[in-house]
Amino acid sequence: MPVRVSKKGLRVLGISESFQKEKSRKSVLAGVVIRADLIIDGFAATTITLGGFDATDGIIRIFDIIDRTDVNVLMLNGVVIAWFNVIDLNLLREKLNIPIIAVTYEESQEPLKKYFREYFPESWERKMEIYDKNGEREHMVLRTGHKVFVRYLGMLQREAKSLLDKFTIQGSIPEPLRISRLLARSLMKEPPAF
Repeated sequence: MPVRVSKKGLRVLGISESFQKEKSRKSVLAGVVIRADLIIDGFAATTITLGGFDATDGIIRIFDIIDRTDVNVLMLNGVVIAWFNVIDLNLLREKLNIPIIAVTYEESQEPLKKYFREYFPESWERKMEIYDKNGEREHMVLRTGHKVFVRYLGMLQREAKSLLDKFTIQGSIPEPLRISRLLARSLMKEPPAF
């Protein structure tokens, strides 16, 4: 089913994370629902393990906490988060059944395999397998003139580009990711005492 980017009621769930490796073994994962008119329409947060294998489960947990049937697209700030906790895009697509777009902002300087082997000698092959299944990134130039690197599932390239242009006001970071990153950083600095 195509993503109707022009739809007035279009809602994107943007998810970002924040962690302090020296201070914690967890990363805060924050999700923010933003409408096409850029109004915030919901949010949730959870934690995942630094260097673990629970990033995908954390995203599903946020989706469950939000408990919305009107979210049209999932937008992610990268696929390798929380100190090499790799998101499985294909599993997310299968479980959530909505289109997914993952955005990064820089070209890879070093192959991830090197870091996976160095820091995770017991599990690097599993991390590499998940990462490889996510596929290659495509570079896109946004209407703002900034270049981003994108993986997308459940949508066409033109739909992914149109979606990014619609939700990026300035610079290279779409609003659902910019706001979810601000929320994650804030919660990381002062976690709520439940």
